[in-house]
Amino acid sequence: MTRIGIIDYGMGNLGSVTNACRFLELPAEVITAPEGIATCDALILPGVGAFGDCMAHLRGHGFVEPVLKWIAEDRPFLGICLGLQVLFAGSEESPDAEGLGVLPGKVKRFPKEPELKVPQIGWNRVRQAAPNCPLFADVPDDTYFYFVHSYYADAADAPYAAGVTVHGVNYASAIWKGRMMAVQFHPEKSQKMGLQMLRNFVSQA
Repeated sequence: MTRIGIIDYGMGNLGSVTNACRFLELPAEVITAPEGIATCDALILPGVGAFGDCMAHLRGHGFVEPVLKWIAEDRPFLGICLGLQVLFAGSEESPDAEGLGVLPGKVKRFPKEPELKVPQIGWNRVRQAAPNCPLFADVPDDTYFYFVHSYYADAADAPYAAGVTVHGVNYASAIWKGRMMAVQFHPEKSQKMGLQMLRNFVSQA
């Protein structure tokens, strides 16, 4: 049986992700120690909070090296919200904190503009930027998903940008590189299409 591990590193939206997987009857369970990764077929890295805190918790719980090895081996991986941001080298939110560095560049803060609400909280469109991305199977282009964030991946034109969203700036709201995938929005809180996306991810395992 396929086994999906949801990484618990001491912070993250574990409850909502776990509940969504349970609702979909997906074989997912929370992984609290790096040793638990060995028997998994796919990994989900959820995240809420600050970039620096997230990286500190990942290191403190011993997850950094196993996650990097997993991604390097091109095994099914899904980052959600902060789980997307930590794939980059760093973030303006925590200038002294090193990210996982799987992708180049730093995550940036939305610009300070009078008409731009920061953090972005609520529903926004995702334009599909990569043909045949498995995450978007049976998901229409320009579907709305639920976002909560103040920082964004300045990578809308990158070859790995699978989805692009506009909030003051164009940014990468979905990433696809091999079997590493990540989304800035919360599929587990995005109703029917978000749940379809979780199904699509598990199908890659």
